[in-house]
Amino acid sequence: MINGVDLFGFTVRDKKKTVAFYRDVLGLKTTDEDERGAEFTFADGTTFGIWQPDEGQYPLGGGIMFAVDDVKSAIEKFRKNGAELSDVMESQACFMSFGSDPEGNRFVIHQRKIRD
Repeated sequence: MINGVDLFGFTVRDKKKTVAFYRDVLGLKTTDEDERGAEFTFADGTTFGIWQPDEGQYPLGGGIMFAVDDVKSAIEKFRKNGAELSDVMESQACFMSFGSDPEGNRFVIHQRKIRD
């Protein structure tokens, strides 16, 4: 059911400072940016992103968005297999369900509204 990775990323404390680092120091070009986050998409389609959550909402660290074609059926299957996943949340660009593995590593079951 998981057919790839839509995004690897980090949560950060200071979005502006972090974007400036990846842009000005490492030379990455933003492909999507708003007041809370930014994405950098590479020629092979891989996307790296950063997101600044509200204070205390999420710990700093890495995460992954696993790509699925139908988030609702995917989380139903994964829940039956023992995964603890949030209800589906909708943004302008996607549908998401949040979970963690047994070690506490965060992941998202992610369905883009428009596939590239």
